[in-house]
Amino acid sequence: MSSNIDFFFEPESVAIVGASHKPGKIGFELVRSILECGFSGEIFPVNPKGGEILGLKVYKSISDTSSKIDVAVIVTPSKTVPNIVKECGLHGIKGCIIISAGFSEIGNRKLEKLLLENAKRYDVRIIGPNSAGIINTSANFHACLEFRVPKGPVSLISQSGAVGGVMFAMARAGVIGFNKFVSCGNSCDVNEMDVLKYLLRDEETKSIAIYVETLHSGRSFLESIRKFKGLKPIIALKGGKFSAGLRAAASHTGSLASPYAVYSAVFKQCGIFEVPSIGSLFSSAKISAYHSSSNGERVVVVTNSGGPGVVATDMCESLGLSVPEPSERLKEKLSTFLPSICSLRNPIDLTAMAGYDWYFNTLKEISSSMEYDYILSICVPPSFMDPMDAAKAIVDLYDVYSEIPVIPCFLYGSMVMKSIKYLEKHNIPCAYSIMDAVYSLKALSYFGRLRGERS
Repeated sequence: MSSNIDFFFEPESVAIVGASHKPGKIGFELVRSILECGFSGEIFPVNPKGGEILGLKVYKSISDTSSKIDVAVIVTPSKTVPNIVKECGLHGIKGCIIISAGFSEIGNRKLEKLLLENAKRYDVRIIGPNSAGIINTSANFHACLEFRVPKGPVSLISQSGAVGGVMFAMARAGVIGFNKFVSCGNSCDVNEMDVLKYLLRDEETKSIAIYVETLHSGRSFLESIRKFKGLKPIIALKGGKFSAGLRAAASHTGSLASPYAVYSAVFKQCGIFEVPSIGSLFSSAKISAYHSSSNGERVVVVTNSGGPGVVATDMCESLGLSVPEPSERLKEKLSTFLPSICSLRNPIDLTAMAGYDWYFNTLKEISSSMEYDYILSICVPPSFMDPMDAAKAIVDLYDVYSEIPVIPCFLYGSMVMKSIKYLEKHNIPCAYSIMDAVYSLKALSYFGRLRGERS
């Protein structure tokens, strides 16, 4: 079987086997998603009933069309899938994305083995089974169960489609989203290592996020990825760390996970930054995609609320980041425009009275001082403050100083969504919680060190 999987991401034609005439059914929604996303290639719905779906002719079988088809998306009962893969191979289809479940994840390893045997015999690559699908926003290709997502520089590999869905919801809250997404499912053929190799050489992917429950061929993964260490930011969230989670992971993808300590060691050896939550996975990936990494660890927290500033400071120190006080020279400069009610010790607390001028001038003086490697800018707007003032101050700062990354953390919900969208429209990615922001800072420092070692 060919090791090339590029065609999965840029097909010129796609068949949906198991396409449905009924809205709300997976087979119908897949056709609609591919069509409405503006996919420029040919679309071939396949259903034994024939007819028409959304203006597209429906073929009764793959063999009914004489056209060349690159990829088939299969969403039929599990027992039918091996023969459909055989039919795809005989038709010259290169790869199948198998949404259908009912294989090793429920203990039906015999059926999955037959599926893989047919795939190998007829030279068809398989993503899945039990996959949520694949997305390439650059090619307007959305063969996926999850809802549509904004385009961005982050690519995601996930052994759970729903984890991807949660991250897509986070992306939709802002502006910055994803470039490519693959739900590996049971990984009977194409696995996370295959996709990772593709994404590492993909120019449109600036950072890679991975949700993993088990590594397939862990030794091969370690040997293959080591040589790419530091080439691109890779951020991982490990599911199934403890006994109950291991049991859940086994029933989810049909694979047995190794002890967590093994994964943690592999991630470190490969230069993969590990995070503890879905939010920190998304924030760390998108912030690492936009900002140049520095191997420094000095953080200054600028906030308009003391409590969140203290929480952020504690969290920074717990991850090994440094939060030093400003020099007397910098304090003197800040005190020329900030009143005595503001604390200048780091965190720098601008108080609830902070508006555009206090934020902008404080960030400008800190940036020009070169005393810090990163700025964490927190805004928790009181009822009388427009958070857009703080957002505009950050955007305007980047017109003057762009060397020091500013990580905005605007809290919380609908009060700050307009500000977050404004920032991200200007390519300034935001974190949606203090924990996410601090892990993103640590990721920048981590990848800065790796980049230095690589050069």
